Amino acid sequence: MKKLSLLFLLFLPFVANAADGRDLVLDIRRIGLDLSKTDVRNASAYQDSPIAALRADDQEFIKGVWDTALEYTVGDLNWNNSLFMEYGRTTLQPEGQEKVISENADKILLMSDLAWARWQWGELKFGPMARASYQTEFRANPGAPRQNIARLNAGLALFDHPIIKSLYLTGLYEYDFTYKNNPVNKGAIETGMRLEYVVREGVKFSINGYYREYLTYSAYEDTDLKRDFSADVRMDTNLWGGFTMGPYVQYRRAKSRSADVYGSNLQIGISFNYIMKYDLMKSATE
Repeated sequence: MKKLSLLFLLFLPFVANAADGRDLVLDIRRIGLDLSKTDVRNASAYQDSPIAALRADDQEFIKGVWDTALEYTVGDLNWNNSLFMEYGRTTLQPEGQEKVISENADKILLMSDLAWARWQWGELKFGPMARASYQTEFRANPGAPRQNIARLNAGLALFDHPIIKSLYLTGLYEYDFTYKNNPVNKGAIETGMRLEYVVREGVKFSINGYYREYLTYSAYEDTDLKRDFSADVRMDTNLWGGFTMGPYVQYRRAKSRSADVYGSNLQIGISFNYIMKYDLMKSATE
């Protein structure tokens, strides 16, 4: 908590010098259902991993997703607080056999971002950013503990462009207490992006992803990752109001410290979502 407090205190001078312009937006990025077909590679090498996506089975399933953010802008300072949740689970009951339960997705991610628009070219902003996040799961995988990870990022970012919502390069400190008897402090480099492009009225193309390269560890845990890549590509077509439908591809590829091969999870499907933005500052004054 001390490290987190010091990191956010670095931005207090920016708040004090901010202009009077303020904006508060509730961004419902996506609330919906994904109908998917999953192709998992090398799952046998990751059966002890707490990451559901790397140990899942090939199958078709339905996944629920909740992705919202509260975006607050004061002058040159942007403060975004987001909650992302997803869960996909399949239960098979072969005749005369025990139930077979497989989780294809299980993630809860709380994240708070601070970014300072130190420089600006047209609609593109650039400056330092800091992020604090906590990741866990709804339930533990059989044979593995429930994932618990706290992260702190600091670096530089491009943001708030009509297309480039976020493009960053940061140093990463990660405290992984998934295995309570062997918590691990990790250092890494992380780069990520969130892009949105309006193809035409009512049709939006988006990409959201990250890559992490781990460099240091305070202890050894064989399921800890050395590299981690995740990308989500989708096309949302408006049906009516804020309701959309469209195809999507989601890909996760990672390598643990003990495995000789990469584990991967490829999901291809159709997504049904509710997407909307609410200007809370404007609503409060009306």
